[in-house]
Amino acid sequence: MKKIISFTFLLIFSFAAIKAFALPRNDDNPKKINAKSVKKIMEKVADWQLNHWKQNGSKHRWYDWTNAAGYTGLAALGYISKKPQYIQTLLDKGDSLKWETGPRRFFADDYCIGQAYSLLYAKYKDEKMILNFRRLADSIVAAPHTESLEWKNRIQLREWAWCDALFMGPTALSYLSKVTGQQKYLDIALKLWWKTTDYLYDPAEHLYARDGSYLNKKEKNGAKVFWSRGNGWVLAGLVRVLENMPENYPDRERFISLYKEMASKIASIQQPDGSWHASLLDPASYPIKEMSGTGFYCYALLWGLNNDLLDKKTYWPVVQKSWQVLVSSVHEDGMLGYVQPIGAAPDKVDANSTEIYGVGAFLLAGSELYKYIKN
Repeated sequence: MKKIISFTFLLIFSFAAIKAFALPRNDDNPKKINAKSVKKIMEKVADWQLNHWKQNGSKHRWYDWTNAAGYTGLAALGYISKKPQYIQTLLDKGDSLKWETGPRRFFADDYCIGQAYSLLYAKYKDEKMILNFRRLADSIVAAPHTESLEWKNRIQLREWAWCDALFMGPTALSYLSKVTGQQKYLDIALKLWWKTTDYLYDPAEHLYARDGSYLNKKEKNGAKVFWSRGNGWVLAGLVRVLENMPENYPDRERFISLYKEMASKIASIQQPDGSWHASLLDPASYPIKEMSGTGFYCYALLWGLNNDLLDKKTYWPVVQKSWQVLVSSVHEDGMLGYVQPIGAAPDKVDANSTEIYGVGAFLLAGSELYKYIKN
């Protein structure tokens, strides 16, 4: 009898140990997704980032695209959380920059921050928040935009000649269009979106080359080079433009068609763990999860579910798995790991790799998941 009791106790203890070991390193079990747990892990990741800035400053300039992508996530969290520090951080950054964009006027990286300015303006209606960006936008509208997008002569300083720019430029202009009621900003955003798409989008693969220099490059397995984060920038930029596009806008159906094409492709190449590797068509070349691309895909697919553009039966399992792997990449202290460093192509990543744009993607994904659950 004692042997049976001892064996039973050992069996129960073993199951408990296995269950505890199977949980992620933080205390938010991704298999139990609910609004409270989503907000909690979002705040944990955002608080780590704010504390990191407070203790170490930023290795990037505050107007830089890296931080600007992070600001979009902080803004999204700020409208969910009762904690004031997320929006206050954005107000402080805007004030410190005198609400200016970066110095390279037609370089999309330097005016990505316009998204945050317009989002804050929508809340506070303070003209100073968008005055400088609006002047810049007017000059973008007036420019001829007739140059080729070939990757030479520093074309990126004048045109959206690389796919990442589709998260930086058109999004900023579309938010400005919405808060000012001026359609000209959305019109130029769409005109230039299609110019970049005509050059970089592969209609057979339903993915974007990073820039003209990658159009004929191949991975080790012979597939074309399609960078995960680069296409993540595109898909996230696509839904953020759609968010600001009137229902009766002439290009809306074409835009939705592009979104559905890309969403279907991205869902079809998700890895078994729920992530997307740095190289989309040769995942074995960088055989590890990568969170900036994964975060933007999770966000963009959830946006489609929230806006009735995607089928729940097909895409909800995809976003569930992607959220699980995102949460599993958060350290105990709140740092998001497995974020590929700055680059222009697939590259290595590890548990200690982090960047603010990865945090922005994580928070955007969480904000859409929160809405999905609440609805």
